[in-house]
Amino acid sequence: MKLKSILSTTLVASLLLSCGRTGKNDQTDFNGNWAFHIVEDTLNYHIDYSATDFETDSWENVRLPHTANIEPLVVNDQWQGICWYHKTFDISNFSKEKKYFIEFEGAMNVIDIWINDKHLKKDMGGYLPVAADITDYVKEKDNTIRVRLDNRDNPTTGPKPLKILDFNMYGGLYREVNFIEKNNIYISNPSIADIEAGGGVFITFPTVNEKMSEVKIQTHVINEGENDKGARIKHVIKKGNDIVEEVTADIILRKGKQGNTWCYTVEMDSPALWSPDSPTLYTLETTIYDEDGMVMDRNTERFGIRKFEFKDNQLYINGKKTYLRGVNRHQEYPYIGYALSDNAQYRDAYKIKKAGFDYVRLSHYPHSPAFMDACDELGLVVADAILGWQYFADNDAFRNQCYRSARQLVRRDRNHPCVMAWEVSLNETKMPIDFMEVLDSIVHKEYPGENVYSCGWMPEVYDIYFQARQHRILHKDRMTFDKPYIVSEYGDWEYYSNNAGLNQHKMPKNMRLEFSSRQFRKNGEERLLRQARNVQEAHNDNMNIPATGDGYWVMFDYNRGYHDDIEASGVMDIFRLPKFAYYFYSSQRDMKCEEDCVLKIASYWNSKSPTDVKVFSNADEVELYLNGKLIGVAFCNGKKVLEDSVVTPQAPVKLHCDIDISGKPIEAGCNDVAFVYISARDENGTVNPDYEEFIDITLPEGIELMNRDGVKAEAGIATALIRIGERKGKARIIVSDGQLKGDMEVEIR
Repeated sequence: MKLKSILSTTLVASLLLSCGRTGKNDQTDFNGNWAFHIVEDTLNYHIDYSATDFETDSWENVRLPHTANIEPLVVNDQWQGICWYHKTFDISNFSKEKKYFIEFEGAMNVIDIWINDKHLKKDMGGYLPVAADITDYVKEKDNTIRVRLDNRDNPTTGPKPLKILDFNMYGGLYREVNFIEKNNIYISNPSIADIEAGGGVFITFPTVNEKMSEVKIQTHVINEGENDKGARIKHVIKKGNDIVEEVTADIILRKGKQGNTWCYTVEMDSPALWSPDSPTLYTLETTIYDEDGMVMDRNTERFGIRKFEFKDNQLYINGKKTYLRGVNRHQEYPYIGYALSDNAQYRDAYKIKKAGFDYVRLSHYPHSPAFMDACDELGLVVADAILGWQYFADNDAFRNQCYRSARQLVRRDRNHPCVMAWEVSLNETKMPIDFMEVLDSIVHKEYPGENVYSCGWMPEVYDIYFQARQHRILHKDRMTFDKPYIVSEYGDWEYYSNNAGLNQHKMPKNMRLEFSSRQFRKNGEERLLRQARNVQEAHNDNMNIPATGDGYWVMFDYNRGYHDDIEASGVMDIFRLPKFAYYFYSSQRDMKCEEDCVLKIASYWNSKSPTDVKVFSNADEVELYLNGKLIGVAFCNGKKVLEDSVVTPQAPVKLHCDIDISGKPIEAGCNDVAFVYISARDENGTVNPDYEEFIDITLPEGIELMNRDGVKAEAGIATALIRIGERKGKARIIVSDGQLKGDMEVEIR
């Protein structure tokens, strides 16, 4: 290791009460014991509940993440309005020499915060963190915090109104809230510091290759003591538990909130690089010591060493040419909206990776920090987006909100190796050139250097052009631009609309649903196979244009805000159950080992099944036998590696239960949510796709059923969404339809 350079500067900072993510090491679990009140009568929206003497005994006790309203499965009349949260708290080891901060990771949409009867701040946007220095507002005992949320349509934040929005913006404190305690010498929060390309810890990579890579570490430290202080800064880079590099230096911290910025560039020999195939992560632990060797602050950041670059408009990751097979994602769950646990966020990312995708476009807003962490771990490349869809307001308030969101987004997510591009664009919105130029410049000012990219759905200004396939077809785009190009969306609208697509304009409107990609599992085998054919055709078509990646629309079915049914073009349904199209994508992943082998016979093999059987596999060879011989054998290098078979389903005789783990065990004490899948099976264990009964489910104390409108089977499988309480250990779940029964034991950690 070589220490290449040291730079010390003093920068002027102002207080911007919006936030990027801080390390968890100095945070306290602040998510339990909130009181919640929803204002039912619009005539009472004006009532001010902020005063601490306002009675809250009748308010509901909740744990975060929390949704303001449990919605039905089909959400076409989503709750919008005013709700309030209240919490009391003490501060152990309180000291006037310490600093205290609060951070809301997600609060929809306009938020007002009071602490001890003093108004702290007002913010808006809904998807990015809201943070504040609350040192001057708190005391040792009996602190109160009250929060007012308003998720009604907002012309300053956009997008267009819910009644025509085509997705939902659910209310509540739907992500975690963090209480942060620091000494008066501390590493700053990037957004509170409000320094362009500064604040906090910022990790970049001036040089990336397998022989030697440079890791540049920039740290902003604030000394709010009375005098300048001598101190020591120590950076420790670890891979797993092994120390890879260490840097220690004596520094002088000038007093004042303007802070001190220190930069070190470390040369790492033979580093393990981050990529979709090998998502190696390092940990950087930064510690500030005072002159006596006491720890004043410590911050932990994960990072991955990688380089995204384009040659002849084609993507190379760490020098390897890469086509990004990807998908779009909306972050909602059924019933609870946006209020996913961090574990549930990980499980979504896990499913995306298992489906054969290496890239995910975050549509059309910033997703959870926990989802970003999962993408880092699993090797999912990300296009990270600000909020925007089919809406532009030509006024300074709207423009400035977009500019501020772009800054916040980069500051929150800049250390995530998964982020390839910043979609600081309003999707499917005609934007003025000067507006796009400012957004593009924000990306490059906040993240200076090479191999940093903005992206947007218009061909002008942005570094990468994101275009939906239906727009290319509809407008007969000749693709004369000279810049990297990614198909932002495909496979849905061009097979649904009668004014775009391949042959859809020749079809009667009453055939569009049958032949579209919007297929529920209940629609049956033939229509699910049509969806799979659509996505295969469209994905193949993307290979014939100069695109360097694509994103199917969409990973999971989702609600459309105003529509009487769910948008069903997902390769998995809203309960995260796979359709046949899922297996098409998983079969497109290269097989690097036997565990990667995919073999799926896409048939129920009943009287309704087509006789031209579709088989999805990434093996070298597949053999299919019938009439007494094994059906479905996959071979690699002449060796049998996997078998699959289907048996004609008979009448169900039992209910079988599974719980969705997807890489994360069920956990108590964090509002974890998980799907329980209840399948109707015959004597051979085959799921009967004609089963459509309601299921009664008996849950032990501490586990709550979230299905507002009951648990009903679709295509042989019913799904219960459960929320886990505080109790750890084993729990038994019992199910019945009145005749068939089943049960399972769940381990809760």
